[in-house]
Amino acid sequence: MLNVDTIKNGLVIDHIKAGRGPQIFHFLGLDKANFSCALIMNVPSKKSGKKDIIKIDNIINIDYSVLGFIDPNISIAVIKDEQIVRKINMELPERVENVIQCKNPRCITTTEKYVPQVFRLANKESAQYRCEYCDALYNAGSME
Repeated sequence: MLNVDTIKNGLVIDHIKAGRGPQIFHFLGLDKANFSCALIMNVPSKKSGKKDIIKIDNIINIDYSVLGFIDPNISIAVIKDEQIVRKINMELPERVENVIQCKNPRCITTTEKYVPQVFRLANKESAQYRCEYCDALYNAGSME
């Protein structure tokens, strides 16, 4: 059995869709962290069969809207003195900025690099986002 030490003060990002953990781990820059963190993949889950978990032995600033965009089923436990003091459940954000890039070659964001990449939630049920400038559609969860 795999054993990962208890976190004294930090975050546990749980219920990540199996296989998405590395994407989130790298997006958060944890591959370059100078503190203890663990990416645990394919953990058995009653809800989804398998899941990924990230344990961070440090309190770091996280853009929760980005995590909600990548996987709205994620939950985050904030740990202080080895106790969960707060639990945060993700959801699809209404707006994401500079997370994904519009692939439309005619979009202003393609030619004008100073224009931010802004996408708004167009359909919550299908998790689709629409580019604010050219109306191109993108699915939540994809960072491409």
